Amino acid sequence: MAQPSTPANNANIANTGSLAGAAMSIFGGPANPPTTTNTTTTAQQPSSSSVTSSMTPASTSSSNNTYIMPNSPLKNPALMDGYRPKVTRTLGQRPACLVNASVTYCGNNQIYAFGGFDQYTDEVYNHVLRLDLVSHQWNLVDNYGDIPGVRMGHTATLYKGDKLLVFGGENEHRTYLSDLIIFDLKTAHWTQPQVTGPLPKGRARHAAVLHEDKLFIVGGITGHDNYVLDDICYLDLKTFTWSRAWRFVGRFDHSANIWGERVWVFGGLSEDMDKVSDLWWLDLKGSPAFESPPQTGSLDRASLARNTASPRPSYPMPQSPVVGASGYAANSRTAQVNPPSFHIKTYAPPAPGAISSLKFISAPNVPSQMQGIHFHVYSSGTLLDFVTPAATITSKECSLSALDLGALRWQKLAEGREVFKSGYRWHYCTMNEDGTKAWLLGCPTDPTAADLGANGLEEYLSDIMEIDLRRYGFMGNKHTPETRTDLVRVSSRARHEEPPSKGLGADLAKLFNQPPETGSGTDFIITALSRDYDEDEIMGSALVHAADSIGGDHTWLAPDVPTSPPIHVHRLILQARWPHFARLWSSQMAEFHTKKMHIPEPYSVVKAFLYYLYTDRIDPGSEGDENMTADLEDVAGLLVMSNIYNIQHLRLLCVNRLSKELDVDHACITWYCAGLAGEEWLRKRAASFCMTHWGRIVRTLGFQRLPRTALVELSQEIDMEGRVVGGDELDMIVGGIDGRFGGGPPLSPRKQSMTSNLANLIDSDNSDDDGMEMS
Repeated sequence: MAQPSTPANNANIANTGSLAGAAMSIFGGPANPPTTTNTTTTAQQPSSSSVTSSMTPASTSSSNNTYIMPNSPLKNPALMDGYRPKVTRTLGQRPACLVNASVTYCGNNQIYAFGGFDQYTDEVYNHVLRLDLVSHQWNLVDNYGDIPGVRMGHTATLYKGDKLLVFGGENEHRTYLSDLIIFDLKTAHWTQPQVTGPLPKGRARHAAVLHEDKLFIVGGITGHDNYVLDDICYLDLKTFTWSRAWRFVGRFDHSANIWGERVWVFGGLSEDMDKVSDLWWLDLKGSPAFESPPQTGSLDRASLARNTASPRPSYPMPQSPVVGASGYAANSRTAQVNPPSFHIKTYAPPAPGAISSLKFISAPNVPSQMQGIHFHVYSSGTLLDFVTPAATITSKECSLSALDLGALRWQKLAEGREVFKSGYRWHYCTMNEDGTKAWLLGCPTDPTAADLGANGLEEYLSDIMEIDLRRYGFMGNKHTPETRTDLVRVSSRARHEEPPSKGLGADLAKLFNQPPETGSGTDFIITALSRDYDEDEIMGSALVHAADSIGGDHTWLAPDVPTSPPIHVHRLILQARWPHFARLWSSQMAEFHTKKMHIPEPYSVVKAFLYYLYTDRIDPGSEGDENMTADLEDVAGLLVMSNIYNIQHLRLLCVNRLSKELDVDHACITWYCAGLAGEEWLRKRAASFCMTHWGRIVRTLGFQRLPRTALVELSQEIDMEGRVVGGDELDMIVGGIDGRFGGGPPLSPRKQSMTSNLANLIDSDNSDDDGMEMS
């Protein structure tokens, strides 16, 4: 759970509109649904490597001209009208200015907040509050049972959909806790299970993550000197037995996640109290210490009950409940059921898995951890970094960035103004278990905001912003096996023997496109455009027949256009998985009688589409699968088809892949198809990529295949001040860049602007791998 920001703790769509206006896709097929004629290898020891970004003046040896693309926002208003999260004012008993509370999405449109410290009243709470995301109403929850003592800096982790696992934190005396308390969301009862095994050190501002019925605890701060813990341990939730602690990485206020059989840790503060941008990961598989349950032992609570007074300033222990500014009473009367002991700092043995690290220093797409308020969440094997507004930066300087944990590559998904509305400050972030939605909780920066009164700034959780991550191409955590990274493939091979079945989709894929004489049972034939068709001829035919297609007669295909070889499929699968086909079949159209259908799209795209219907994926089910190999061009065509047939899951798969693998060769194709499919976010992102790499883009086959109207439209994405320069002026600009790094006369404001733009372009060209080096 990301920590809130305080003066002391700042570390922490489907637009399915008609495509009738588009003459055809750049693949040669029309943008109309087919109808009938009837109407890294890692080392055991921790390693740290640096990510560097070099700035090298452009070389003029290969060309006498270069180009300057000012690094300003796109001017096309249509591209700026994409998705933007909505901010909503909450109602009811809004929480007071809580610091280091836990805020957790618990399903059923419910967010629970627990504990925290009120910096205006010096109170630490143990309240349970619930926010209903439908009514946007806050309520104080009546809770029962073994109610825990007040605390802050703890973690609250959702378990099995109806339980919150609260671990650690520090109480009003700044005593660090190591107890585990479970809150039942259905009955509102607290219970404290009897645990065995070596109790971990009491701590706060740590990270907790669930994996295979194990609650992993990573890092945090503890002790009277507030030293930073560098350990990792876990609690087996089946036996409530603690494992021993191992040495990993010293962090607090960091984020942690488990994906691809690895524990990932990013950001936070280091042992030197510096904000860091290091990514660390620990392999879990292959180690008996992580795979087998820990040995059961006994816990002598009496020997662990030694309390030592902390030299840090403590808050007075009230003799009776004190009612704070929020109207809630801090419950300090409840006995601390599991007080921590005073710990001497000892060094645990290294974690039994391979440990690796990577440090991101500088690159255009790498978000700086030194400015703004950052929140880190994980979805679909990707780390999301929300750089939110703070006192030192505005929403214009913020961003939403993503780090692919497989490719270890940063991408900027959106600029700050496209995500964050000005005039708000955000303090907590939580995400659903699926990884498809995230919520930011905060308040306006204007103390006179409506219905908040003069103390508006003290209402820390008065507003909420819901972010639909699917609009940015994220599939969610349930679809992580779709990843194409070598990282997961290697670990998958390492942990699995060849099973008799790899799932229903993989089994069905073996029957896909097999002639019926092979015993496959296929009973329907689909054809597409031939792989050998002349794109220019098809383009002309499509333009001629576009008007007829719009009018409803979709039999536009010229008679001399060759068709593809037949694709053998099963009618029942198409009927169950493809609503358009089901409607066509139930209406007993021509295909009902002929058992054949023609789809006027390229053969590879149609084949990839049918493969998706069989397997629910757009990538091969296993390496070496020759039955289906979808490249980015095919995926772009699938995106258009997903819009035509309104298949949302296919749309998500395509947007996710195209956004992650955007490159020079396919940027124009992605831009064009995103426009046909109404994916404005992806279209804008591809357009920005094209502008950054314009000189290379115009030389690609995808650019040359764009329709004339699309060429004009894409060209107009260039900034109004963009121009081509050469000769003496180019020499002056390059010399000016040299002067920036090696001295030289000052440049005029105009030349300085041009030089800055060219330098930004050089940065971008040199950052295809984000300037990353890894050892």
